[in-house]
Amino acid sequence: MKSADQYSKNTNMRALQFLNGQLQLSELPVPMAAEGEALVRVTMTGICNTDLEIVRGYAGFNGTIGHEFVGVVESAPEPGLVGCRVVGEINAGCGRCRLCQSGDPRHCLERTVLGIVGRDGAFADYLRLPMANLLVVPETVPDRAAVFTEPIAAACEILDQVKIGAGMRVAVLGDGKLGQLIARVLGTTGCDLVLIGKYPEKLRLAEDAAIKTVLKDQVNIAPAERFDLVVEATGSPQGFEMAVALTRPGGRLVLKSTFHGAVTIDLSRIVVDEISLIGSRCGRFDRALELLVSGEVDPLPLVSSEYSLDEGVAAMVEAGRHGVVKILLNHHQVN
Repeated sequence: MKSADQYSKNTNMRALQFLNGQLQLSELPVPMAAEGEALVRVTMTGICNTDLEIVRGYAGFNGTIGHEFVGVVESAPEPGLVGCRVVGEINAGCGRCRLCQSGDPRHCLERTVLGIVGRDGAFADYLRLPMANLLVVPETVPDRAAVFTEPIAAACEILDQVKIGAGMRVAVLGDGKLGQLIARVLGTTGCDLVLIGKYPEKLRLAEDAAIKTVLKDQVNIAPAERFDLVVEATGSPQGFEMAVALTRPGGRLVLKSTFHGAVTIDLSRIVVDEISLIGSRCGRFDRALELLVSGEVDPLPLVSSEYSLDEGVAAMVEAGRHGVVKILLNHHQVN
C-alpha cells in the first residue's frame, strides 16, 4: 500500500466513495484543478452527521464524500499559497450570479458543495476547491482542531442570524457533534444557555465546558419559562416537535438538522405563537478560526477516536454508533 505522500508522485489516490448505495474505498486519478482552483493534499478530515445521512440517501449524492478537512496546498494559481496549511469553505458558486457577485456563493443556485452536491469531497488524498474558498490555518491551531473549522463556522452562522445577548434564555437540542459545538459557540455570548440531550456521557462533555445540561426525558418547562431562542440540532425529525414546544410566543427557532426523509409539522402552534423559523446552514470560516486561535472554543474533547483513511468504511460505521461524538480520519496513517 502506498503512503499518502507517495500518491503525489503518481496519478492515483485513495478516496472513500458512496456509489450506487454502497460505501467503498476506491483508487482514483488525482483530480485536475480547474481554472482558479487549488489542488489540496488532505491531511485530516472529520465525519459529520451529513456524511452519515448521505449514505442513507440524503441529497442523492454519488461520489467521494466528506467536507470537513484540513490540508496543504499542492498547486495553485497564486504561488504564495503553495505549501500553506488550509481549510476550505465548502460551497463553490458559479461566480456570475447576483449572490456570487455580492460575495455569498453559499446560496448560488448553480453551486457545487464539497462532498454533498456535484463535487467530489474531502475523504480522499486530494481535493480541489476555488482559491477564494481557502483560508490559511494559523500555526497555533493543530490539525485535530483545525478540522473542526467547518462545523464551528456552521455554529457561528447563528450569531449572524440572531442577536444573542447576556441573559437571553437559549436552549440547544441535541448533544451530538453539531449540538456540542453550537452550545460552545453560543456560550461565548453570555446568554443563559442549556444543552438538552439524550446521553449522559455526551452531556458530561458539555458540563466539562461549563455548559448547563438536562436530559431530554427530564425536561419540565412551564409555559411561562419557555425559551427566547431554541436551536434544533438533534438530527431527528422528532426533535422539531420538542423544539417548537420549548419556544416562547414571539421566540425564534433555528433549524440546523439535515436528514433524509419527510418531517410532519403542526403549523398551527407556530402561527398562533408567532414563532420565527430560521433555517441555518454554512457560516463564515474567519470567525471560527478566531475562536480556535483564542481558545474560546476547544473541540478536542469531542474526539471519540481517530482512524486512517484506509479504515474509512469502518470509521463511518463507528461514527453512527450511539455514544460516539466525533470520528477523525488521519490521511497520513496507512496500514
